[in-house]
Amino acid sequence: MEIKGHKEKMLFYVTKLGKLRSADNASFDSHDEEHNARCYQGTRVELLQHIDTWASDLGSEYLFWLNGMAGIGKSTIDSTVAQIFADKGDLGASFFFRRGEGDRCHAGFFIGTIATQLVQKVPSLAPHIQKAIEADPDISRKALKIQFETLVLQRLRKMQTNTQKPSRIVIVVDALDECDQEEDIGIIIRLLPQVRHITSIQLKFFLSSRPELHIRLGFEDIKSKYKVLALHQIPEPVVKEDISAFLEHELATIRQNYNNRTNVQVLVEMAMPLFIFATTVCRFIRDRRCGQPNEQLSKVLKYHTKSQLSKLDAMYLSVLNPLLVGVTESEKRGIVEEFQQVVGPIIILASPLSATSLDLLLGVPEGTVDSRTDLLHSVLSIPSRAGHPIRLFHLSFRDFLVDTEKRETNPFWINEKDVHGKLATRCLQRLSTNKYLKKDICDLQTPERPRADVDRQTIDLHLPADIQYA
Repeated sequence: MEIKGHKEKMLFYVTKLGKLRSADNASFDSHDEEHNARCYQGTRVELLQHIDTWASDLGSEYLFWLNGMAGIGKSTIDSTVAQIFADKGDLGASFFFRRGEGDRCHAGFFIGTIATQLVQKVPSLAPHIQKAIEADPDISRKALKIQFETLVLQRLRKMQTNTQKPSRIVIVVDALDECDQEEDIGIIIRLLPQVRHITSIQLKFFLSSRPELHIRLGFEDIKSKYKVLALHQIPEPVVKEDISAFLEHELATIRQNYNNRTNVQVLVEMAMPLFIFATTVCRFIRDRRCGQPNEQLSKVLKYHTKSQLSKLDAMYLSVLNPLLVGVTESEKRGIVEEFQQVVGPIIILASPLSATSLDLLLGVPEGTVDSRTDLLHSVLSIPSRAGHPIRLFHLSFRDFLVDTEKRETNPFWINEKDVHGKLATRCLQRLSTNKYLKKDICDLQTPERPRADVDRQTIDLHLPADIQYA
């Protein structure tokens, strides 16, 4: 079939690329990621320059692994790095893994998503990938090694070197540790160094993760060189200065007189080296639903001397414990049960749902989820628009709530296994008591049509979000 015209060709290729499995909203500039912070101006300067130098050096390693503990600021750095490369025209693709975000924690969608974005960056790739899809329409369901070889390596090798195109392309991968299968993480780490054999362009990967054992071993196993930087190895004075600058700016925007040196110094001491502590505390102080800013600040500062608590524990307890102040023991139990009934599913869900959909799935009166999360805006991303899903600001909040070692010390502790069981029961109940389960659910009148060929709008029109989840 002959296709005339550039626009017609690109439309044809886009249609073909739609056959690839790709994760929605996985790129750094997606709607789901737009509220994620960037590095505050004047902070992380040396680190960002170090990363840019690595990317610019044609003789440097093809992989850069940034690692650090939970809450130390990896995703903020990754978002900033991706934005810098995008502004320079060097960003080829980005994939931000997110546990509990459906396809975004599934390695099976990783390579298809990267390939789809690469075509937007390098349009001359389109016909090569189109041929791969025509040769094997199910290529994006094959083993990761086959996908990577077929959709990325072979296609880039077939490209002619073009001096008018960027000599380098960087792909940013955030939170590799949030990929749901450890084995898949190991495969990805082993596959990526193969880009060194590509000559048409210089392709580099910038990855971040927690320094989990299986990831450390994965990098140790690859024979190719890679660059590594551990955030906890950055000199303490540099990190302290960055957190201080951020807090001074944020507190000043809340109210000028909260930005006094003593408060800032205490908060910096409490936060070090966790940027998530600083950002969460600022959200908490700013949230007028919970109280006046000076009251909120006092609630946080009283945890300064509780050295037996980890920094993350102190941060989250400073947000949650005020819910239990001034009530009887019986009322406390009721508040905790209501918290666990709603927040438990939110942190456990395989993919996020809106407050309305959660009301339906959990079988609670309309408005229940909204009212019970009204004082949790500093730890949950709760959209103002109805129908948009509630998300975690940071995975460490989930870790804090489900940690079995904190069962006796955390009054808000959530039994993960119990929540999974209750959710499974509610899913079955929801499916068995509604009108949606029937033959030809989407009224296609073509029962032989594959699920992959049914567009999202048609599915959403016939199946509410809670039913899709169930």
